[in-house]
Amino acid sequence: MNYPEHFLQNSIDEIRSAIEESSLKVGGIALRFQKDFNEGEFANPDAELREKAIQTTLDAVNVCRELGGDTVTLWFANDGFDYPFQLDYERAYADTVDAFKRITSENPDMTFSFEYKPYEPRTFSLIGDVCSTLMLLDDVGQKNLGITLDFCHMIMKKENPAYSLFLSVQRNRLVGFHLNDGYGHFDDGLMLGTVHLLQTLEYIYYAKKYKFNGLVYFDTFPKREDPVRECEQNIKMYKILSDYIDSVSMDEIDSLIKSQDAIKIQSLLLSLITKNTSF
Repeated sequence: MNYPEHFLQNSIDEIRSAIEESSLKVGGIALRFQKDFNEGEFANPDAELREKAIQTTLDAVNVCRELGGDTVTLWFANDGFDYPFQLDYERAYADTVDAFKRITSENPDMTFSFEYKPYEPRTFSLIGDVCSTLMLLDDVGQKNLGITLDFCHMIMKKENPAYSLFLSVQRNRLVGFHLNDGYGHFDDGLMLGTVHLLQTLEYIYYAKKYKFNGLVYFDTFPKREDPVRECEQNIKMYKILSDYIDSVSMDEIDSLIKSQDAIKIQSLLLSLITKNTSF
């Protein structure tokens, strides 16, 4: 759920009742800062608005805790810049680090996760790739702050998603990931595996290799599609790709990777679409 937008029309008790009636559990809360923060959230040049962004985050923490969740995910739509000389990088970065130090130290029982995005709506995000995110987490220095990887965001940044996953695991910072797809120019939010099938397969392989058991969220935008059927398709695709990896075996795929034979590796794609698992 998004805070505060999903809580503007309904009380926490009403939302809790709806969750219980649906036999669901709250994994976490995602921050969605409102129009007041057009110039930025934690990096806003206005000290009062920065404080308001921090307080909004702390309010989200309390809501998350009250609903039984344990993870708060932060994506900053407006922390960034559009023009040269528009942003004081040093001040913006320092304020961001200080804000994260505060919210994490005050809530040691809660996991915080930063979701980076290279651009959109800003032309450039302050923290817009896996490496600058990991640097930020190191500078904050709190164990309860990690990273959320969004597949489409990584494609937009021209990262290879599986490699970004590897880097995050190496730093022991991977909290969750958002699965979707897109053509790489904008945050398309298309259904899983519809554009980058082989890269999606590789991503799931590495998630299984590193025994990831955190939050998996399908961050897709069914603007014209039936949302229930679209969600079912995402789940189906994930399970098919995961089961395919099991049918081939992790060891066999590891052997293919170690061969560094690009042509031989294409057998994975051919076997996936022909259901022929002989290499």
